Amino acid sequence: MARSSFETEVRSWGFKEVFTWTDSPNYHYPPHKHNALTTHLIVSGQLTIRYPEDPQAPDKKETFGPGGRIDVGKGVMHEVWIGDEGCTYVIGE
Repeated sequence: MARSSFETEVRSWGFKEVFTWTDSPNYHYPPHKHNALTTHLIVSGQLTIRYPEDPQAPDKKETFGPGGRIDVGKGVMHEVWIGDEGCTYVIGE
């Protein structure tokens, strides 16, 4: 699927701000929050996410590859690790 197709798909989910982002291999985003719901559709590579304030599973990590969709709610604390090959994904805000 072409990059524009991934962006079109994310727009179809109701997101108005949509863009493609690429992270370097093994990049780490420390715990942080966003001011609105965000979605991430993985195009290539892998992304691992953890929700450190989740009272049920603060240490649980989930890894997503191509085609995976991750929605992060407004104000939800999360931490992200990028895989060994980097990761390209479409973000919807």
